[in-house]
Amino acid sequence: MRIGVTNVQVPFVKGGAEVHADNLVSQLQARGFEAELITIPFKWYPPERLLESIAIARMLDLSESNGMRIDRLIGLKFPIYLAPHPDKVLWILHQYRSAYDLWDHPEHGDLINLPQGQAVRAAVHHADKRFLPEATAIYANSRNVADRLKRYNGIAATPLYHPPSGAERFRSAPALDYFFFPSRITPLKRQNLVIEALARCREPVRVVFAGTAEVLSYMAELLERCREVGLGDRAVFKGFTSDAEKLDLYAESLGIIYPPVDEDYGYVTLEAMLSRKPVITTNDSGGPLEFVEHERTGLICAPDATQLAARMDELWRDRSIASRMGEAGRGYYDALGISWDNVVEVLTA
Repeated sequence: MRIGVTNVQVPFVKGGAEVHADNLVSQLQARGFEAELITIPFKWYPPERLLESIAIARMLDLSESNGMRIDRLIGLKFPIYLAPHPDKVLWILHQYRSAYDLWDHPEHGDLINLPQGQAVRAAVHHADKRFLPEATAIYANSRNVADRLKRYNGIAATPLYHPPSGAERFRSAPALDYFFFPSRITPLKRQNLVIEALARCREPVRVVFAGTAEVLSYMAELLERCREVGLGDRAVFKGFTSDAEKLDLYAESLGIIYPPVDEDYGYVTLEAMLSRKPVITTNDSGGPLEFVEHERTGLICAPDATQLAARMDELWRDRSIASRMGEAGRGYYDALGISWDNVVEVLTA
């Protein structure tokens, strides 16, 4: 079977979605399928570019290439998941969130504030409602993404979980004196909330942040706030980290801090569980809540700096609680049976 995996690419940017697409192609190839990644460049500004992107996706002929039929298309993201094909399966990572759950978000909504925003939003909704049902099957990478599809578009999707990249390499080691927050530096991940929580901690809590800055002005604000509240070495920004260093930081941490805004899936949560570390998250973080059970595999609180500080202090004071939750998290992950074998079997059925 010849399979085209379709995704969008912001030139010179490589994040979780790009790694996900590469991994899917590799896993298909490892099981004997002739698989190829097919991408189109993506630009979301000015908003009129989104309409052009929808049109481009619909005009693509991916039924064959070089005179040979493409037997199946697997679509991952807007807008290329709208491309027509007689045998298309969708495994949706997320829709265009600024037109959906982030539309009127007080901090992260952007399309709503632009002159043509309302019309572009309507066009995105129309395209999704009209063309997504063309697929022979629709899956989502998490229950959270599936719930959005149902809520906004009336489209049913089945959650299909997959393991993080290099899942077999994660390990655990005795905890050192720091929490770990691995993620790109962007307002949606809310590193600012963690900085404010650190300023309110009663214990000498330390957090190591790892990830590149997606928004340079936001990074500058974080560093300035750290100086204002006198955090010193209690907030460490590592920037880009190699895979080997990231594995060490997971293994030797006391726990993982991960309070994003309505995350789609969130590799961080699963990577923490593989490393036998508890996760501290918030009750509006979306994807992590599918795996974190309060006071069993981690701690959940409101997205409030004082409450988050209290949770961090709790685990800092009693390392045995953190250890117990970490072990429970690993046990829960193993019980879920998340595997690429299952993903490939479902997507190629």
